[in-house]
Amino acid sequence: MTNAYHHIGEAWKGIEKSHGSPQWERLVQWRDGESFVKVDKPLRLNKARALGYKAKQGIIVVRARVRRGGLRKQRFVQGRVPSKMGVNKITMRQNTQAIAEVRTSKHFPNLEVLNSYYVGEDGKNLYYEVIMVDPYHPSIEADKDLNWLCQSNARNRVLRGKTSAGQKHRGLRWSGKGSEHTRPSVRKSGVRAKDKLLWKKQDQAVQNRL
Repeated sequence: MTNAYHHIGEAWKGIEKSHGSPQWERLVQWRDGESFVKVDKPLRLNKARALGYKAKQGIIVVRARVRRGGLRKQRFVQGRVPSKMGVNKITMRQNTQAIAEVRTSKHFPNLEVLNSYYVGEDGKNLYYEVIMVDPYHPSIEADKDLNWLCQSNARNRVLRGKTSAGQKHRGLRWSGKGSEHTRPSVRKSGVRAKDKLLWKKQDQAVQNRL
């Protein structure tokens, strides 16, 4: 027997986006509103609950707006124009969902980002709802499922790519062939490779002396 969360998820799979639909009306209001809006209830309750949301004190949901498309790079205005000028199809390393989480965390510096999910898009913007947690609230400290956010190693986790969207743009969703240099991180993997090369050169120098 299916529950209410299953029906909510099925409704969002085929959500109506035509002119005059409820989703179309929401996008019109969101476009005219602010970039970060605290909402009373999550729009997609099934996704919010799956990502750790609870209707209790210390947890809020913020709707964030991020513009769509690649980087806004300026085209050359005079002089010789190189064929590889790099204006179009230049995208950022982070995905837009991770960017929305980082900007929301900077807008609410006393809260930590738990996770986020997609709620809509129009021709210019993407909209996400970000679940924010207050790590200093007594109800969060007493919650056995969320009190790990109160520890010191969970500070600014969104800035270190620890959320689901952050792990995706870091390449941690995949394992096996093609992802040999993504763990623990691309930077650390490069440092290890340089260290191995340095140790190899040092060993060769010692052997040549002998």
